Amino acid sequence: MTAELVRGQNHPVSHSRVEIRVSAGTAVLALASLADERGRLTGPGALAHPGAPGLPGVRVSEEPAERHTLAVDLDAVETGVHSIGVVLVLPPGGPLRFGAVPAPHLAVAEQGGAEFAAFAPTDLDAETALIALELYRRQGAWKVRAVGQGYADGLAALLADGGLPAPQAAALTEEALRTARRTDDAGRPPASLPSHAQGSDGQGSDGQGSGAQGPHAQGSDPTRHLAPQPPATAPAPPDPIPVSAVPHAGPPGPAPAPAEPDGSRPTIDYAHPRRRRTTAEPPEPAPRPAPAADPADPAGPEGPPVPVAGDAAGWSMDERLYNQVWGMFEDLARTVAAYRSAVDFADSRLDRELDEALSDPSRRLAGSDDARETARARRDELVARARAVLDRDLAQLTAESEVVEPALPAAYARWDHPVWHGGDTPAEGPLALRLGNLGLPESPGLRIPLLMRLPLERGLWIDNGRTGSEAAMAMDTDRLRRAALDMAVAHAARLLAVHPADRFSVHVIDAAGAGSAALAPLVRAGVLAAPPAAGAAGVAETLERLTRRVDLVQMALRAGAPEDLPPDLDPAEQLLIVHDFPHGFDDRAVTRLRYLADEGPVVGVHLLMVADRDEASAYGPLLDPLWRSLMRLSPVPDHHLADPWVQHAWTFEPDLPPQGSGVLDQALDRVARARRGARP
Repeated sequence: MTAELVRGQNHPVSHSRVEIRVSAGTAVLALASLADERGRLTGPGALAHPGAPGLPGVRVSEEPAERHTLAVDLDAVETGVHSIGVVLVLPPGGPLRFGAVPAPHLAVAEQGGAEFAAFAPTDLDAETALIALELYRRQGAWKVRAVGQGYADGLAALLADGGLPAPQAAALTEEALRTARRTDDAGRPPASLPSHAQGSDGQGSDGQGSGAQGPHAQGSDPTRHLAPQPPATAPAPPDPIPVSAVPHAGPPGPAPAPAEPDGSRPTIDYAHPRRRRTTAEPPEPAPRPAPAADPADPAGPEGPPVPVAGDAAGWSMDERLYNQVWGMFEDLARTVAAYRSAVDFADSRLDRELDEALSDPSRRLAGSDDARETARARRDELVARARAVLDRDLAQLTAESEVVEPALPAAYARWDHPVWHGGDTPAEGPLALRLGNLGLPESPGLRIPLLMRLPLERGLWIDNGRTGSEAAMAMDTDRLRRAALDMAVAHAARLLAVHPADRFSVHVIDAAGAGSAALAPLVRAGVLAAPPAAGAAGVAETLERLTRRVDLVQMALRAGAPEDLPPDLDPAEQLLIVHDFPHGFDDRAVTRLRYLADEGPVVGVHLLMVADRDEASAYGPLLDPLWRSLMRLSPVPDHHLADPWVQHAWTFEPDLPPQGSGVLDQALDRVARARRGARP
């Protein structure tokens, strides 16, 4: 049986030699792009096209045609290739856009045999190049995913989005289209319409993230952020995946996201930070069990592959776990998106069939009940099939989560993880920091860690207001404000505990002194650079000191002399916690705060706000850039994080130390002891 895929859905590939059969409504070029574990094209040799139709394990057609058969030998594909994209391009002289011709149809089949997966990318308009399908590795096995990502600016834009520099992308596009241009010059007959019939039924399945990249390697020098850093680029989400953001992206155009009270639409950043690899490639992941031989039974007689912690690409176990967590997140996003798409399709078809039954006079008089029951039965069957696949995928993800969570290092682990009950402060900083957990309504028992890359490139806004959140509305105002500050203290403690002892200096602004109880662990451990600043004078003095630091470091960097900074300048990175904003702030203080949020992260000054958006709105549009530049989190479970890729509203749950536990104090005590031991 052929699985008719919907955009974002995937299907196991249990044959080592497969064919990609393409049928289009006009002559097209069928190319193949090869990407590494980060989802990036490695160079001009990563594209199979008419001028170079054969790459290891891949063979494409040598001229434009309405029908193509691409041959793929997965066993012969180089080990550095982790995904193979099937790219369709409209050649010169033909239709100007895919929206003007019938949707192409692609089928994946065993070599010379039966088809087991198919996809027809619809809803195309101005696109002239298209990533239709993708074969990719996941946990040692191959899968096929329906992508359907189009590019109105053509093949060059597609290649540039895949990581090639613009000059290389333009040159490779010219080379790939040269054969098509010669064919046009010779006079190509007009294309006719395809004769195949496209399937219509869709159902959900799981997905996988291939856009993982490791962050910049971090040294032990506390002034490392003073050196100019090359900007990190982030692929669009499949975005994401990113992600949200993997490079080949998801459905065209962003989907609407739930609006914030001020009308803005915060989004989750799925982008994995880039590592500029300058040494040998990382070790290969551990080998996984072979995939099932029967395409109709993806689990096979021995069940699905056994999950393995750290089963992802990376230079270290921390990086592999980081990439695996984001892969799980993307898996959950795609499988739920495919399920929702299947349910929407089933509902729309039910509505159409019911309308047809009611609009036919003969059927209204006799047999209308039978027609309605048949339509509902067909709808229920489709939904049941989609739910069965979703449940299978969720079970596999749950099993993977149960293996991964116990293996996470402190920076990624929950506060109730045993890793927090021992050990010393590390010699190097981590790749990312856990902020909480993410989930979807279809998977109430599955939570994926929300990891934020380090060093922090944007600040955090922990919202202690009640507007726009049902959970917050049901909570007492004082308890909500205390929970928000407790969350900020937990984030600060985690940041200190997972870095070398001298890496961060922490400053606190608590103008009204209302947060003394929640801030007590930081004060008691002696890890603050100074006592919490109180009153308008304390606010102004703290902001003046940090603003001066940003100005001096920026001037030193522009002059190329970071070693000439004043001796009294603290070389550590700075974290500023602002509580109960805007109490104690005047216009000048707000302007400085915005300056720190915009310019500070580049030179190691980071912002953690605890504030009520409604109260802060008294400053009007002055604060809008600050609000948009920070990542908003909630101290209570809330579905405020929007996903523009697959239209999910993710439920965020904060991760806090268990009630009555001394784990946070223990972590801060280790930091304090390490700082005392490091002093001369």
